[in-house]
Amino acid sequence: MSLLLLFVSILCPFCCLSAESGTLHVFAPGDIIIGGLFPIHLEANRTMLNGDASCTKYDLQMFLRAQVMIFAIQEINQRTPRVLPDLTLGYDIYDTCGDVTFAIRATLELLKGQSDPRAKVVIGERYSELSIVVARIFALSSLTQISYGSTSELLSRKLKFPTFLRTVSSDIKQTMAIAKMVEKLKWEVVAVVGSDDEYGKYGSEKLIVTLKTMKVCIDFKEILPGYFSRNESKTRTKLAKLVRSIKDSSAEAIILFTKDSNIHIIMEAAIQQNLNRTWIASDSWSTSSKIMEIPGIQKVGQVFGFIFKGNEVPGWRDYVISLFNGTTNPLLQHHWNQYPPCSNLSEEKDCSLNNSQDGSKQCLDPSCLVNYIDQDESYSIYLAVKVITEGLRSLLKCDSRKCERNADFTAFELLQEIKKVNFSVNTTHISFDANGDPSIGYDILQWNMSESKDRVKTIGEYWPSGNITLPDDLTWKMGNVTVTVFNCSKTCEPGYELKIQRKHCCKQCIQCGERDYSSGAGVECKPCKNNEYSSPLRDKCLEKTVEFLHWSDPFVIVLTSFEILGIVMTIMVAILFAIHRSTPIVKAVGGYLSFLELLSLLACFCVTFTFILKPTDVSCKVGLPVFGMAFTLCISCILANLLQICVGFSFDLNMGAWLKKLNQPVAVVAVIFGIQLAVCVPWLIHCPPFPHREPLNKTILLQCKTGSKALFGAMLGYNSLLAFACFVFAFKGKRLPDLYKNASFITIGMLLFLVVWILFIPIYINNLGKYARAIEAAAIIVSSYSILCCHLAPKCYIMVFRKEINNEHAIAEHIRKHYEQKGMPVMKS
Repeated sequence: MSLLLLFVSILCPFCCLSAESGTLHVFAPGDIIIGGLFPIHLEANRTMLNGDASCTKYDLQMFLRAQVMIFAIQEINQRTPRVLPDLTLGYDIYDTCGDVTFAIRATLELLKGQSDPRAKVVIGERYSELSIVVARIFALSSLTQISYGSTSELLSRKLKFPTFLRTVSSDIKQTMAIAKMVEKLKWEVVAVVGSDDEYGKYGSEKLIVTLKTMKVCIDFKEILPGYFSRNESKTRTKLAKLVRSIKDSSAEAIILFTKDSNIHIIMEAAIQQNLNRTWIASDSWSTSSKIMEIPGIQKVGQVFGFIFKGNEVPGWRDYVISLFNGTTNPLLQHHWNQYPPCSNLSEEKDCSLNNSQDGSKQCLDPSCLVNYIDQDESYSIYLAVKVITEGLRSLLKCDSRKCERNADFTAFELLQEIKKVNFSVNTTHISFDANGDPSIGYDILQWNMSESKDRVKTIGEYWPSGNITLPDDLTWKMGNVTVTVFNCSKTCEPGYELKIQRKHCCKQCIQCGERDYSSGAGVECKPCKNNEYSSPLRDKCLEKTVEFLHWSDPFVIVLTSFEILGIVMTIMVAILFAIHRSTPIVKAVGGYLSFLELLSLLACFCVTFTFILKPTDVSCKVGLPVFGMAFTLCISCILANLLQICVGFSFDLNMGAWLKKLNQPVAVVAVIFGIQLAVCVPWLIHCPPFPHREPLNKTILLQCKTGSKALFGAMLGYNSLLAFACFVFAFKGKRLPDLYKNASFITIGMLLFLVVWILFIPIYINNLGKYARAIEAAAIIVSSYSILCCHLAPKCYIMVFRKEINNEHAIAEHIRKHYEQKGMPVMKS
């Protein structure tokens, strides 16, 4: 092995391995120099008290990726016919150790001689955090930077990074790809873990915004600090908090949008804690062999990942196999220092880095390197070299024989030509948009957790147009999950909705309210319209039936019968009264006022028809107000009649003078009726009764609202007051010598009226639905019958069957006997 290293150092006088700062630097001369920035070591060790910081965590895959750039440049230089006749490409590659300080130092080395930098174009950096820093420096000299791994969306902003291009898609495309996969697999709850750098922070935030627009619930979000990948006490505290969040989470998938050094720590903790979950890997670690080879990695569950579309670099596998067969590359020396060949190899070689031990030092057989070839970043590096070559061919106007221009050009000229490239490499078409981003999609990966050598398989793809393809069995399996392993519902039967009950994002099926409905699938319960009601299963709305009193209702038939009978009886009484209008009994009832009383009763009977029809604007206005005025007119006639009786039989001179002043029937009726008019007319004008559709559980009740309750109460109260006054007068008049017993019958009639309307009030308040108006009509009918039957009907009986007392002689004889019984002398006429 030492002889090989000596051979390499002799045959490569132009290559160098820098030891100035403990970092790798390899250079090969050429007419045109291409710079390279690779984190061959993943971290810088800043714990040293003396001297410069050193690089740690040598990464085998990054070593191979740096070799891809060297291989691609050598291929172009050795290709026949020549791609760039009479010109050779050189390289100047630096190990940035994944650290900003080392990256800036390498950048300044590449830019030595600001007016004419040594490198005309640079491939790198891998990490977005480092690219953002160095891109600002390269912009000072208009030096083209083509990244093979920096995906931060910030780098697409050309005002800040005018010379930055990349052969991978930006994170904004990756976040859309992840969101589309979440949507396709019908995951409703996810958790997002990012990191406090330009890659993890902006990528995870953009992802969360995109997922929220898709109504995906974010169970928790964790942003890992910059110190997380270092073994510090703060790291352990943060890790413990993250593990608790994952344990308590009901997320169907945990998306890890951070670099692989952080993922390594998380996965080791997940193995220790038996955190069996579904993980979504961003492009930074979806093909990381180091993470795949963590002992017990199969315990963490299933891993899906995204990686920008790649391909196998033509000839690269053969190159790696023959890498140590005389190839002169000082990077190999450093690799052998890290992974010397194993001395005691068994027939069946173990190529796992975790198991390859030779004594106390890790070892690796050279033939094992092919197992660590990737087809994503390696291919992106290969594409970057091809893009540079195509830009040079266009700028220098080269054909297969010669180039019209020599290598004397500015970095800005090359930048303009590279921006315009539009060609295909194998099956990959490459061109840049205005933001310097290519139109390249993603492959969707799934880790194989078995002991198979093929640890990653491609299961689908995503294109920037928004199209995504996944295996049918996977989408069917995920799409048919109704209850997750965390006992969270994803869908519900009709009549139920999904609601968060206890844990954040964890939904349960809750039945809709009695007036709401849900068609199923967990759709939110919505209220039915006013004219609808919820079905018994609460899965749909049914049309409410309109409810009002119909002619066919038995109660209505009974009421109608009494109304018609009342009308007929009133007319018959009126006819009898007209026939016997000159007889004493008609005069005793009030004479001509009795016809006004009968007319008002007829109006009361007729108005009840408005209470049993479909409520309309007219019927509502006619109903109660007309009854109120008509009944007031009726009672006023009775009150005037009672005053006449009291005056006629009063022998108290003082009382008689007072009563005689009131004994003006027309005036009494006019005044009493006028007061009721003063109540009902404003009621009808300003706030009259009106038809109202009142939604009930399963019906819509058509009824009349009273309008002004105060004026309605005043109308009814006024009639009750009049009835009570009649009752008092009639009760006192019972002692008078009234042959026809007007006072007694009026007392009974008024008592009935008061009882009926006292009972009506609680019934009216309790609202009996459509029968409320029927009860109103019944109260009016009973009130009218109480007057008709108690006050007027007995007089008809006398007119027909007791004609012998319907004369003045019978009246006088009755009065004489009344006072003789009281011991009062009565003069005979």
